[in-house]
Amino acid sequence: MNDPHAIEDFWQECRAAVPGLPPAVPEAWAFGATPAQADGLLALVRAGTKTATASSLWDYEFSGDPLPEPGLLNIILDGSGAPRALLETVSVEIVPFSEVQESHAFAEGEGDRSLSSWRETHERYWREHSEDPRGFEPDMPVVCERLHVIYTPTGSRETGPA
Repeated sequence: MNDPHAIEDFWQECRAAVPGLPPAVPEAWAFGATPAQADGLLALVRAGTKTATASSLWDYEFSGDPLPEPGLLNIILDGSGAPRALLETVSVEIVPFSEVQESHAFAEGEGDRSLSSWRETHERYWREHSEDPRGFEPDMPVVCERLHVIYTPTGSRETGPA
């Protein structure tokens, strides 16, 4: 689904548009667990509405993937696997699910942007799509990331990392 040539071409386009980006191609991934979720969440990013995301720490531990950290660049894919945006991780905080703040829920840009909506959506998501067999627990650790759009091919172009 992910075309490495398209990702490499997109990275070269990013480097041409944004001076100072490193030569190494960042990881490419899509938001959500389905093509429809990927497209919907990417649309929120491109509109400037979604400036944060949340992940299960348990999923990172289960998969062995490294945790995000400030300064991390991410190529975001659409539902078909095509690269559509370059984001930078601005900050990372790990908190229990029950302690995620209203401001984080609002920054994620989904639904009505309320904390109650965020909790309902994310609980359902982790119950249905978690990689870790534990799925969801009210006290589970959540990786809360703040994101900054560096580049989109047809959207606003930033001058560089935040």
